[in-house]
Amino acid sequence: MTARYDALIIGGGHNGLVCAFYLARAGMKVRVLERRHVVGGAAVTEEFAPGFRNSTASYTVSLLRPKVIADMKLHQRGWRVVEREISNFLPHDGGYLKLGGGTGRTAAEFARFSRKDAEALPFYETALERVAQVLRDMALKTPPNAGGGLRALLAAASQGRKLAGMSLEAQRDTMDLFVKSARGFLDGWFENEYVKAAFGFDAVVGNYASPDTPGSAYVLLHHVFGEVNGKKGAWGHSIGGMGAITRLMAEACVEAGVEISLEAPVAKLLVDGGKAAGVRLESGEEIAAKVVAANVGPALLYRQLIDRSDLGADFARRIDNFKAGSGTFRMNVALSELPDFTVLPGKVKAEHHTAGIMICPTLDYMDRAYTSARANGWSEEPIVEITIPSTVDDTLAPSGQHVAALFCQQFAPVLPEGRSWDDEREAAADRIIDTVTRHAPNFKSSVIARQIHSPLDLERKFGLIGGDIMHGHMSLDQLWAARPVLGHGDYRGPISGLYMCGAGTHPGGGVTGAPGHNAAREILRDRSGFGRLFG
Repeated sequence: MTARYDALIIGGGHNGLVCAFYLARAGMKVRVLERRHVVGGAAVTEEFAPGFRNSTASYTVSLLRPKVIADMKLHQRGWRVVEREISNFLPHDGGYLKLGGGTGRTAAEFARFSRKDAEALPFYETALERVAQVLRDMALKTPPNAGGGLRALLAAASQGRKLAGMSLEAQRDTMDLFVKSARGFLDGWFENEYVKAAFGFDAVVGNYASPDTPGSAYVLLHHVFGEVNGKKGAWGHSIGGMGAITRLMAEACVEAGVEISLEAPVAKLLVDGGKAAGVRLESGEEIAAKVVAANVGPALLYRQLIDRSDLGADFARRIDNFKAGSGTFRMNVALSELPDFTVLPGKVKAEHHTAGIMICPTLDYMDRAYTSARANGWSEEPIVEITIPSTVDDTLAPSGQHVAALFCQQFAPVLPEGRSWDDEREAAADRIIDTVTRHAPNFKSSVIARQIHSPLDLERKFGLIGGDIMHGHMSLDQLWAARPVLGHGDYRGPISGLYMCGAGTHPGGGVTGAPGHNAAREILRDRSGFGRLFG
């Protein structure tokens, strides 16, 4: 052993940094081990063509917990987030739909297609907000752990009280959102297909599934429990890209005494007598610590970094069946000009250019995208969300030019036998560009350069198994106390001293900081006599 620490963090993504910060602030000697040359995990900003920078994987902000922002003093360190002028723009065969700018304005948009849907909108928003508030309240709480003793019993009673205290109407909405398909849920509220598509898109973000898949309504809910600048449910752009967040988090960590090591890939968790003893790096260096917190996903941690003999047979079997793979294909493009949409012409910056632009006109389109990917490996007509952050952040592109993030869905995490994403990534990227160009005819000719991340690229570059941006499916069997496995939903691994602090734990995917915050609290609790007494 070349060095000894109180705690080691595997992976310098945002949750790893959050966990490290809280541990160091409590007086622990902490070291973060990051495989790449830059800290931040999937929340990084990179130059992908001369003069053009953008967020590389995660690309928009809403879910980051206000407590984490405040504790790490991100705003005081200079972090700024700009809200979208409108939230979304959905071009379709019948024209277009704009969402955002207030309930009244969105309702007026809906009324162009359905008076009934316009009247339903405020009631829908109220219903969704009631349940989203429960998620906000639970995000920084440790789920009750099956077999967790008195602590778990108290946690279950506390968290269950909030659910029990909801009105019957709200409890019904909660049940619907957790078990229904997105289509089944939205059919109960709206009649127009474009309106349903505008909301249904959130159900397939990072979700290799159809909007008809039972449980997909929850993924829709997961994407609305955030806030920007105090506005609940809003999304925004991080000035400087998502890497600005993790750069400032790293600054807070260093000030708290955290040591951050780059290009330090972990090869193996060291276990001695059934307890975590440290890690071995790929270089062969061994580092000792009684606490190891893994910011990598469960599939990577338990299938690659831990000897199977160190896991119980039942846990190993269940982690073998842990579902990962979000069907995501991620691109950045450098543009000579803004997209000129057929249904809303113009290459001069307008509010729809600042929105999330959704190429997914109906739920049927989204279903076909999924079934096509299941049958052929990737969709003939993929789902694409376009954001153009340079419309609100002039640090990302040369004057008069732009960068766009293309978040694309329904690309198989693993292609059928005999095929490889290395051979098909360029063709898939061409298909995505062509899909956008059907709606904005100047798009293809305006592309100066592009950065491609297939599911395999996302796995290789960021350690996201199957390219899963959520670190694992956000399905009912992998949520809350069952994330990643029932009995280990409290951030503690099956090996004493091993903890999980990444998105493969509650509350799941997105740049939230919650898993890192919560895991640190449990680590500190275990170090106290009180924590051991009630464990």
